[in-house]
Parts: sequence; C-alpha cells; structure tokens
Amino acid sequence: MRKLIYGMNLSLDGYVATPDGDTNWGGGNAELFEFWLEQEQGIETFLYGRGLWETMSSYWPTGDEQPGATPAHVAFARNWRDTPKVVFSSKPIDDPRWNTRVVTGDAIEEITRLKAEDGGPMRVGGATLAGAAMRAGLVDEYEVVTHPVLLGAGAPFYSALDDRVQLELVETRTFAGGVVLTRYSVAS
Repeated sequence: MRKLIYGMNLSLDGYVATPDGDTNWGGGNAELFEFWLEQEQGIETFLYGRGLWETMSSYWPTGDEQPGATPAHVAFARNWRDTPKVVFSSKPIDDPRWNTRVVTGDAIEEITRLKAEDGGPMRVGGATLAGAAMRAGLVDEYEVVTHPVLLGAGAPFYSALDDRVQLELVETRTFAGGVVLTRYSVAS
C-alpha cells in the first residue's frame, strides 16, 4: 500500500491561500525551497486539485528557463515535469501535458485505488482535494510548514472532519524567518 502525504505552506491562522487564491505570501526562503525540493524528489505521484494544478502548470514547465533560476529551481522544474501527476477536475483539461492524467470522476475512489497499488509515496495538494482525502481517512502523513503571517481568511489547510484523527509527531524543524515544519503521521 502506498503512503499519501498532505503537505503545504500555511499561515499561522491555518490558510494555504488568500481569499483571491494568492499563495505567494510566504516570502523567498532558499532553505525552505531546498527542503521542498528534497521532499518532492521523494514523491512518486502528485495528486492535484484543478486550482493547484493551474498554479503549478503556469510556472514549473519552464521554471528552469526563467531568468535567475537557481540550481534548486532548475531541479524542481525538471522533477515536476518528470513526476507523474493526476489532476482531479470536474471539467476536462484541454492539454494535460507534463506527464499528467486527468480524472473527472470520483476522486476518493481513484485515490483509494492508487493507494492500494504497489509503489512509492504520493502527495495530495490543493486544499479542497486534500480535505476530501482527509475526511475519507486516506492521508497517512501531514507536513505542516507554518509561516509567521496571519491571512485572516482564505483556503484552509485543515478540512472539517467527521471524527477525530490522532496524530504522532515525527519531526519538527525551524527554518530562517521563523518558518516551522511539523511532520505528523496518523496514529495506528
């Protein structure tokens, strides 16, 4: 069975994006970017909601060609293009390039099927899709990267759950600028 990881940057008040969808409020932290690069290189399949897919696909296909791209940005862009992606969307996507497959059907059914396969870890991204996976009990690990900023509103990292989920602390780490990683696994 494959592991499903949910991890994103979030504000201290628990949001991953502002009300207008902006996710660029975390600042440029090279150490944190290197951390995310390392994490992404260990993922075998990315699972995206349409919104996060649009954000990622608007930059990373050519992120390695952008002026001022660092070696980490080049590696991230290449890894992003090469890693298989499944995008869950109620509407078809016209040109799903970059090793991408679109699923317009039941996301939970497909994620459950993918988890049952042999293979390496998957990362679910996008607050709405991840929230559905959380409610279905499919998330095995949480990578919570908290930034010292309050957004006041927006897309929440945590979804409303039907039942309590007990977690076990796996790791904590502090990055420059007071950014804190807390990694949890779902208690057995």
